[in-house]
Amino acid sequence: MIPVELQQEPRNFDQRVRQRGLNWLANEGVALDAPPPMASALPAYWQSMNKPLWDAYGGTCAYLSIFFEWSTGASSTDHFIAKSSNAGAAYEWSNYRLACLGANRSKNKFDDVLDPIGLAPETFHLNLLTGHIRPNPSLGTQIQNDAQRTIDRLKLNDPETMSMRARFFSEYVKQDRTSGCLKKYAPFVWYEADRQEML
Repeated sequence: MIPVELQQEPRNFDQRVRQRGLNWLANEGVALDAPPPMASALPAYWQSMNKPLWDAYGGTCAYLSIFFEWSTGASSTDHFIAKSSNAGAAYEWSNYRLACLGANRSKNKFDDVLDPIGLAPETFHLNLLTGHIRPNPSLGTQIQNDAQRTIDRLKLNDPETMSMRARFFSEYVKQDRTSGCLKKYAPFVWYEADRQEML
C-alpha cells in the first residue's frame, strides 16, 4: 500500500448519488452520522460511480496498489467508513476507495485498516524478491502495529499476492527494464524499487 491522493468527485456525483442518498435517509428518518438499521437496505446509488471511480484512480486498487482492467469485472467501491457504521458516509465521494473485489471483501466493515488516502510515505516496506510486505521498522510502535493489522486484515501477504508482486519485479528485471510500465501496473513495487534504488 502506498499513499493515494483523493481525486475530485465527478460533476454529476452530487445529483446522482449524494442528494438521492441524503433524501432517502431523510425520508426513512435515518441519522447521517449513525448506523442505519440495516446497511443492506441502503440504496446503492454509488454503483453508478463505479466506472468514474475506476477512471479517477487510474484503475489502481487503493489497497493492493495493482492496476486492473475495467473489463475484468474486478472493480468495486469500498466504503472506507463502513456503511453499517455511518449512513451518511455511504453517499460521500471522499469515503470511496477503488478496490479489487478480494481486497474489498477482506476489508469488509472493519475499521482497523490504515487509510491509503493520507497514508504517510514509506509506511510499508517490500521485499522485492519475495513480495513480502512489512511495516517500516523505523516507525513508532503504534503505527507499526496499525500497519501490521492492515497487512493482516487485507491479507497483503497471502502467497498469491506476494507471488504477484515478486513476479512484477522479476519480469521488470529480466525483460524490459521499463520503469514506466512497472509504475503503471504495480505502483507499490515501483515505489519500493525506486526507494531501494533498484530501478
